[in-house]
Amino acid sequence: MTIQHEPSTTRKRQTCRICSGRNLRSFLSLGPMPLANSFLRSPSEAGQEASYPLDVYFCETCSLVQLLDVVDPEILFRDYIYVTGTSDTIASHNLQYASTIVDLLKLGADDLVIEIASNDGSLLKCFRHHGVRTLGVEPAANIAEMACANGIDTIPQFFNSATAKQVRELYGRAKVVIGNNVLAHVDETRDFLSGCADLLEDGGLVVIEVPYLHDLLDRLEYDTIYHEHLCYFSVTTLMRLCDAVGLCIIRVHHVPVHGGSLRMYAGAREHYATHSNDVVALAAKERACGLTTLARYQRFAEGAEANRQAIRELLGGIRAGNKTVAAYGAPAKGNTLLNYCGIGTDLIPYTFDKNPMKVGLYTPGMHIPVLPVADLLDRFPDYVFILAWNVADEIMRQQQEYHRRGGRFIIPIPEPRII
Repeated sequence: MTIQHEPSTTRKRQTCRICSGRNLRSFLSLGPMPLANSFLRSPSEAGQEASYPLDVYFCETCSLVQLLDVVDPEILFRDYIYVTGTSDTIASHNLQYASTIVDLLKLGADDLVIEIASNDGSLLKCFRHHGVRTLGVEPAANIAEMACANGIDTIPQFFNSATAKQVRELYGRAKVVIGNNVLAHVDETRDFLSGCADLLEDGGLVVIEVPYLHDLLDRLEYDTIYHEHLCYFSVTTLMRLCDAVGLCIIRVHHVPVHGGSLRMYAGAREHYATHSNDVVALAAKERACGLTTLARYQRFAEGAEANRQAIRELLGGIRAGNKTVAAYGAPAKGNTLLNYCGIGTDLIPYTFDKNPMKVGLYTPGMHIPVLPVADLLDRFPDYVFILAWNVADEIMRQQQEYHRRGGRFIIPIPEPRII
């Protein structure tokens, strides 16, 4: 059972975050949803669980894909249970990430790297290994405390242009300002990016990673849509956003993390007169693929509905054959999938997760208990449904013994398949 949200905790935008236009068209409704990271401590809390609209819109003026229902960030982020340090895949990604930027800008001991939404400081640790000065800004007080305990100076605040001014006065300007999987989380997108730009020293770069809209569409990654992710970016929309705040994109890297992401390198227009030719060419390819037309998004919505039906048929058939299924992972994306597909404990009685902050809790909405990964071989379900499909290779590698004994994996996206 869920209750509707309190009016004071959410509001509905009327205009696009980039162009401020009102030409916004809804193309996908995932229904009323609990917050993807609001795990329950016990099933008794279910009666007070809030739900919020999860509807997705396309701006026909600037092509930004976005949510208009905005949940108070104090509810979303102040007490957070996602930490970046639990995944081997992310750890490897961070090492490569830091080395790339250090080499690109020839960073040394006098240079400062600031990361916005720095989480537990896992990425900044990699810069520290190169002898670079670091500073984190992280709104989740519990996570910021973890980072500080690990030796990463971290300011426990939300970031915007006003925060940027305070940081600049206290710590000076930065050679690099990094924002990983945070630009999509902020409601005032232009103000946020403008604050990042204001922290740069001459010739410095803002480096932003966002899940790539093109991959989301092509791979049917509808489960990556949840209330924390207010925007879904393409190269086209990143260019338009940078135009609005006086930045130019000098390069874009397509990286595999989180189901496919863009890493954008942008500098002040005073130093980089225009977007690079490669970036302009990528935007042209997006137009050719339909990313600037509503019809492409309507086809995506149809695909999401077909995926929901296919998953329910597969799981229902397995259970009808008296076989057991458990899930693996308790990621935010998994909670979108579970709730949209209506998968409760009748189909999946429990899930396993490596994050000790989630073990012992219950997933939002469907209230599936989260067990430690160490329990997998003891319980030994016939099938493991991988909710954290973006790190499926890592999971299957770690659970080779389960597979060797006859266990089978199910990957749900872009179509459910048994391995």
